[in-house]
Parts: sequence; C-alpha cells; structure tokens
Amino acid sequence: MTEGNFVDYVKIYVSSGKGGKGSTHLHREKFIEKGGPDGGDGGRGGHVYLVGNKSLWTLFHLKFARHVKAGHGGDGGGDRSTGADGEDKFIEVPLGTVVRDKESNEILFEITEHGEKKIVAQGGKGGLGNWHFRSSTNQTPRYSQPGLPSEEIDMILELKVLADVGLVGFPNAGKSTLLSVLTSAKPKIADYPFTTLKPNLGIVAYRDFKSFVIADIPGIIEGAAEGKGLGHYFLRHIERNSTLLFLVPVDTPDIKAEYDILVNELKKYNPEMLDKERMLVISKCDMLDDELKSELKIQLDKDFKNIPYLFISSVAQQGLTELKDKLWSMLNTEN
Repeated sequence: MTEGNFVDYVKIYVSSGKGGKGSTHLHREKFIEKGGPDGGDGGRGGHVYLVGNKSLWTLFHLKFARHVKAGHGGDGGGDRSTGADGEDKFIEVPLGTVVRDKESNEILFEITEHGEKKIVAQGGKGGLGNWHFRSSTNQTPRYSQPGLPSEEIDMILELKVLADVGLVGFPNAGKSTLLSVLTSAKPKIADYPFTTLKPNLGIVAYRDFKSFVIADIPGIIEGAAEGKGLGHYFLRHIERNSTLLFLVPVDTPDIKAEYDILVNELKKYNPEMLDKERMLVISKCDMLDDELKSELKIQLDKDFKNIPYLFISSVAQQGLTELKDKLWSMLNTEN
C-alpha cells in the first residue's frame, strides 16, 4: 500500500430517502358505484448503512465519494398498493472506523467487527393511505399522510488502525527498517526525519503458521500531543494497539530521557495508553561490541526495572527472532 493510498480521515455527507406519500384513491369499478377508499401506503425511504469489512485497510475508496444519497420511497397507489421502498445505500469501511458528527464532533459509534452494520441515516417512513382513515362516520376520506422527510448528516469517518503491536519512536529511530525486515511491507526508508508520512501495516509471520500485525506510526517528537510534527495526527492509531514497542537508537545521548519523552506524549494525548503492555527495543546495535553492550546493560537494568528491553539490529538481522518470541509471548499472555 503506497502512502498516497492510505487515507484515514474523510468528511462525507449522507442523506437517507424520504418516505413516499399515501394515496387518496377512491375505488372505481364497473357496476360498483361507490367503492370507497382504497389508497395504499407510501414506501419508506432508503436507509444509509455503514458496514465493517475486514478486507479494507484504508478509507481511500471514500476519498472522492463526498455525497451518498439513498433512494426515496415510492408513493402509494389505488387498490391498496404500497409504494416501493427506497434503495438502501451501504458504505463499506475498514474495522476500527470511528464515526463522528461533523457539527458537534460527538462520536456516534465505531465499527469493530466484520459484517457489523449500523444505520447512519434512517429513511423516512411512508405516509398512510386514505384506506386507513375510513370509518362509519367518514366513509370517503379524501386525505392521506405525506411521507416523513429524509435525514441528513455531515459526518467524519476516522480510522484507528487495528494492529497488535505499535512501533513508537522518534523520527529516524529505525521503525520503518524494522518493519521491512520483520514483514513483507515496503515502507519508505531514508536518512532524513519524517520519512514515514502515513502509518504502515505489516503481518509478522511466526512459528506454526501463526502471525500478528505490527504498525509503524509516523515519528513522534516532543510536543506532538500539542500538535507539533506529524505525530499528533497519528497518535490515535496507537490507541488500538494492544502492545507498544518503543524503539530507541543505541547512539541516542540519553536512552532513558528519550523514552520518557515518548511516554509523556502518549500520556498527554490519552492517559489510558499507559495501561498497555510496553517493551523497549534498542536499535542499531550492530555498532556495539560485547564490552559496550555489557556496560549499557548495567545502566538499562537500573533505568528500566519493570520494562523488558532487547538489543537488535535490523540491518545485521540481530535479535529479531528473540524479538518476535517476546512479542508473541506478550500478546499471548494479554489475550
């Protein structure tokens, strides 16, 4: 999936169909002089549904579909004929899609299961025909009900990526490189900050045909929760990850300080993120010899008493099997 095709935020206007009006028909037939009322009901207007589809990973297919309108209900007819129901519209969305009202910014609901179907805009009910209003004192009612109007809503669809593991780190921490060696994903990799502009997903193949999904989130910098850099726009994607993998390069001046900045940004954005399982991965360790690694380990044991950590090198393919084993163990324990 290319960066341009990853769309995680769209604004869309939807309108249901209005109900058809009831008929005021009076029955006329040869040899029947006064047949009485036989006006049928109007059909209901079409609904607009959102449907979860596990095969979709992005909202790209809705990028240019800014207006979705359901069909109007048909009018009732004579001989108590009911009007046709309006055509329903179905909007397929990926799992993890949150629906907001554009005006109030209120969350209406979210789609989390395949095949889950929710009505966004309900079609208007069809009006009753004059046949319903006949009585002993009013045998020829010449009125019927109009159909109910349609519902209109400006809504925002916001995708929160559903992944098992989320990669969290500063720009140029090596997240995209790690994703490329663990999975078949082909993220953009370069030696400048903010190479990753959109979240990338990859499936990690594990033993015995097992697998889990890992997401590379664009780099977070200090102040991201307030809107600095790109991270503030994509922090929401980390909310759906069950395990957070903090990636810090070994050549960082202060590993603990960088880790604390990342944790603080997550806390400011959503304190509940700190309840997730966490793991620290020290990347680019192919530049360390055994002596330097031992010295660093002593310091890390002091700074990270309750957080598991691991040394890896994506380029030299070091520590990746152990990383997959630990991640699988954390995911399996949590489940």
